[in-house]
Amino acid sequence: MGDDGMDEPEQLRAADLTVGTTSEGVLQLQLTGRLDAQTIPSLWERCREALQQRTAQRVVVDAAGISYCDGAGVAMLLDLRGDLGRDAGGNAGAASGTNTGRVEIRDLPEVYRRLLELFGSEPLPLLERAKPQPSCLPVDVGRTAVGLWKDLRNLVSFVGELGAALAYAARHPRGVRWRDALLAAENAGVNALPIVFLISFLIGLIMAFQSAIPMRQFGAEIFVADLVALSMLRELGPLMTAILLAGRSGSAFAAEIGTMKVNEEINALTTMGLDPVRFLVVTRVLAAVFVTPLLTMFANLAGLLGGAVVFVSLHFPLVTYVNEVLAAVRLGDLTGGLVKSVAFGVLVAGIGCLRGLQTRTGASAVGLSTTRAVVSGILLIVLADGLFSVLYYHLGI
Repeated sequence: MGDDGMDEPEQLRAADLTVGTTSEGVLQLQLTGRLDAQTIPSLWERCREALQQRTAQRVVVDAAGISYCDGAGVAMLLDLRGDLGRDAGGNAGAASGTNTGRVEIRDLPEVYRRLLELFGSEPLPLLERAKPQPSCLPVDVGRTAVGLWKDLRNLVSFVGELGAALAYAARHPRGVRWRDALLAAENAGVNALPIVFLISFLIGLIMAFQSAIPMRQFGAEIFVADLVALSMLRELGPLMTAILLAGRSGSAFAAEIGTMKVNEEINALTTMGLDPVRFLVVTRVLAAVFVTPLLTMFANLAGLLGGAVVFVSLHFPLVTYVNEVLAAVRLGDLTGGLVKSVAFGVLVAGIGCLRGLQTRTGASAVGLSTTRAVVSGILLIVLADGLFSVLYYHLGI
């Protein structure tokens, strides 16, 4: 503890500004102490206030009392020098103490003077705020069309690379990193089971309640079981499972590979002669193809359980519900839904990995890739489901 009641760390952090005017009419700003990120915020504001209220034509910054100056302190000196230089017609004072125009930074210690000289003697240019350009509909439409064309071309190219990598994995199964595939299956499948089961159970329950209301008018509440069973097995079970995986696992794949892309790990794999698609994408696609039908089975079961709860609440025995479900559905209904789920699994994993590989640099790059993976995955899932519906209709399934 010092004599003035201030402990040593506070003394080391102290910084002060003295404002005065010499007999020659020169405004003098005397800086003392440490100029670092902790001390300069208030000091910076005081300097600006002194400059705004000045009446002198010439300003001198006395830096002889500076005991420490880091990058934040240099930034403050550059800002003050630049503002003064622009006020004086664009001329700035050199850090060496020579007066150019109306600005002078005097007696700055040698080590900090060299740091300041790295930025030159000219004032830093002012960055003008970019004015938003008016939107032009033809330009926006053309730009969007070009973007869609490039995205489609990249998608076709990626499908070819993925197909070749999967064919190689089928011919050389020992070359597949099965441990990573099992880990991806655990993260994408086992850990997703609770949310898939809960959402499917609620969908079956809500659909049964909503369908029971109009069917009651005709005394046909018993056909609630048929509606729930056919809807879950043929459509909602695979579709909801795929959408949940797109939002959960597809985004995770995009974030993982996108982070590797930002950290230059993808380039490192290429430098070592390893194909990123074969090394990273194949394992995740195989994991998704394996777990998506299993999750669909659990989703179907959860939806049927939700319908059973409503059916029992309508004062029907549970055995009636079971018999009605067994009479309504066929093996083809279950098989058609599982075939859909396999295709949906490929789409979810493939799109997630593709968006991860397309990640660019920047703070928001990974987040943007994750968003694109979810949106593209859900869109392609819905389109594929529509194609399956048309195909099943023509095949009579």
